Amino acid sequence: MADPSSYRPKPGQIPDSPGVYKFRDEHRRVIYVGKAKNLRQRVANYFQDLSGLHPRTRTMVTTAASVEWTVVSTEVEALQLEYSWIKEFDPRFNVKYRDDKSYPYLAVTLNEEFPRVQVMRGAKKKGVRYFGPYGHAWAIRETVDLMLRVFPVRTCSAGVFKNAERTGRPCLLGYIGKCSAPCVGRVAPEEHRELAEDFCDFMAGRTGTYIRRLEKDMTQAAEEMEYERAARLRDDAEALKRAMEKSAVVLADATDADLIAVAEDELEAALQIFHVRGGRVRGQRGWVTDKVEAVDTSGLVEHALQQLYGEERGDAVPKEVLVPALPEDAEAVSQWLAERRGSQVSLRIPQRGDKKDLMATVQRNAQQALGLHKTKRASDLTTRSRALEEIAGALGLDGAPLRIECYDISHLQGDDVVASMVVFEDGLARKSEYRRFQIKGFEGQDDVRSMHEVIGRRFKRYLQDKERTGEWEETPEAAPAPAPTGPVPAPALTGASPADDSEPREDDGRPKRFAYPPQLVVVDGGQPQVAAAKRALDELGIDDIAVCGLAKRLEEVWLPDDDDPVVLPRSSEGLYLLQRVRDEAHRFAIAYQRAKRAKRVRSSPLDDVAGLGETRKQALIKHFGSVKKLRRATIEEICEVPGIGRRTAESVAAALASTAPAAPAVNTATGEIIEEDDGGSS
Repeated sequence: MADPSSYRPKPGQIPDSPGVYKFRDEHRRVIYVGKAKNLRQRVANYFQDLSGLHPRTRTMVTTAASVEWTVVSTEVEALQLEYSWIKEFDPRFNVKYRDDKSYPYLAVTLNEEFPRVQVMRGAKKKGVRYFGPYGHAWAIRETVDLMLRVFPVRTCSAGVFKNAERTGRPCLLGYIGKCSAPCVGRVAPEEHRELAEDFCDFMAGRTGTYIRRLEKDMTQAAEEMEYERAARLRDDAEALKRAMEKSAVVLADATDADLIAVAEDELEAALQIFHVRGGRVRGQRGWVTDKVEAVDTSGLVEHALQQLYGEERGDAVPKEVLVPALPEDAEAVSQWLAERRGSQVSLRIPQRGDKKDLMATVQRNAQQALGLHKTKRASDLTTRSRALEEIAGALGLDGAPLRIECYDISHLQGDDVVASMVVFEDGLARKSEYRRFQIKGFEGQDDVRSMHEVIGRRFKRYLQDKERTGEWEETPEAAPAPAPTGPVPAPALTGASPADDSEPREDDGRPKRFAYPPQLVVVDGGQPQVAAAKRALDELGIDDIAVCGLAKRLEEVWLPDDDDPVVLPRSSEGLYLLQRVRDEAHRFAIAYQRAKRAKRVRSSPLDDVAGLGETRKQALIKHFGSVKKLRRATIEEICEVPGIGRRTAESVAAALASTAPAAPAVNTATGEIIEEDDGGSS
């Protein structure tokens, strides 16, 4: 626990202008980001007597080891920078609304020549018009199915569309009139785009125009005694009305607004948002967060607005945002929202009428969401805490192991030997911290030696990161760490760029790959693997990290230098957590090993040709039909392929000539030789 007075800035050092400040811990991780109208006043508040601070604030300042700040010109700039840093650094003491699902949107891909209507989740893409979010994907599909009668827009995938173009036959929706079939030229691209834009207009709330137009055309058809056409138009109008009925009118003045409500207690807060467009509720979503910082309702609302609209532009930010409490800097937040929308945004608390009644409904939803979340999570939190306490007691640790790392070795009969590292923090998997290794120190199958190499490489990098940041330096009193007995190459991680092993740039707070030490290292295996891991740590002079192993046969927990295992009860929550950690490491290692093996099996002689990328490889295979036929081609024939010059053609011919074709396959039942046709590899 750090003493805040040890890093308290001098009063004259802090400017009295707007800005954003960051607290960092001893590992240089950013643990809190905040903004202020006056940096001097705000930062000074954190360094008062600890007894006068909120318990959560007290925990943050005693965890921190330094504070720094950045001056900006306006409060709006401070708001934007605070949002950017919270998103970038993911500070542990900032409120972050998290959800366990990705809400579906109804999307229209106006960025394509023939726009497509579909269900989309995840990050929004440029040029795509979104409506929602919806609670369920089936609700979108029901709405789209009704509207395709009137707006027969393409809904098929790119593959289906291209196949229809090639064959000249539309899909089933084209035959039954729910698609205008642009794939076979029934409508021109301009006509199809107009249909898509009309679809968007209807979904945006401009519904009356289309209903009146259909009813007018229906009446005219009936007067002209075109009864079949009149009946079809009547059915179309009814379909649009049914689609409108799925989202009831809640605000009579065709309002575009988002309503945000918060339900909270001392520890947690639930947020509910209703998206109203054209006076109708078009979507709903909710988040729950731990109150890890001392924050009131206005602060929760401000955080919600940042996360809700931080990535949005244009119409995605509504004209009106109704909230239960205004943020502390309401004027700055309103200006920030207006900049993102491109026009004025009203941020206010509803006082009367339909909007106040609807806000009460949103508030009830928030209360129910918080109650449901607490019911689900109560047992989960208790279980995780009990599991960590049981592990600490069984292994004789000083405290609960809040960060656990588990390692596993995987191979196939000594080939493609790899290792995995998975991380659990507070009893939950932290997948962004997972790492994969290739065993490079030796050839063949030796799980014990592999474990020694992986542990050595991981913690050698940890010591290097500490030394670079100045957290650890050798002193005359400290004995130097013994040199490793075997080779300890630099970490080889999949997806790592060469820059990862170069001299680091100035520390910017981003988590480094091996920067954080665990309290407990778990290895998949028994006494030999545990001894190898402990030996690797001893060689590096690390003596403050506990090590244990979990053997699969009897689920025994092995400790270094102990002849007998620790046997946890089968009903133990601690054993169950260790099993989950071990199984996750095993799964991650197996997945990586299989991917490597599959990549090796799919290899081609063309992979060894320097400068020949995937595009030109595919062009060669497509031109000749297979590697077998390419091998028989002359250099002049290879040069005929677009993008292939003579030098490359000579390299291709040399590479194929140096690899003898595989022996022909034989049908063992008949003795027949099966002709080779190696379309993509040999």
